[in-house]
Amino acid sequence: MNRAALLVGAAFGFLVAAARLSDYQVIHDMLRLREPDVFLLMASAIAVAAPILVILERRRWRTPLGGELKVVRQPIARRNVLGAAVFGSGWAIAGTCPVPAVAMVAGGSALGLAVTAGLFGGIALRDAIDRKAGRAPSAAC
Repeated sequence: MNRAALLVGAAFGFLVAAARLSDYQVIHDMLRLREPDVFLLMASAIAVAAPILVILERRRWRTPLGGELKVVRQPIARRNVLGAAVFGSGWAIAGTCPVPAVAMVAGGSALGLAVTAGLFGGIALRDAIDRKAGRAPSAAC
C-alpha cells in the first residue's frame, strides 16, 4: 500500500507542477482575480468528487484499509473561520498552499521549503492548542 500511495502522490505532485500550480505568479494572478484557471480547476475537482463521495457513502463503501467511508459533517465553528482566515492569509502572502508548496520543495524552491516548515509548525501549534483546551488533536489537516 505504501508504494501505491507514493506513486499516486508523486503523480499528483507532477500534475500540480505541470499545471504550474507551484508557480507563484499563477497563484498571485488567481488571487487578484486575473486568471480563473485555478478556481475552475478547484470547482471541477469538487464537481467530480462530491457526488462520488455521496454515492460511495450511501453504498457503505469500504476503504482500502477496511473502514467504512464516512464523510464527517460538522457545523461551522469559530475556530474553523479563524483557521480559514489564517490559511487564506498564508496562501495570499506565500502565493502557495500545501500541495504546491511540497512540489516547490521537490523543485528546489527555498520559498516552498519555508512554507512547508510553516505548515508543519502550524499543525504542531494547532495540536498544542487542542491539547491545552482538552480536545484530542485533529486527525485531518
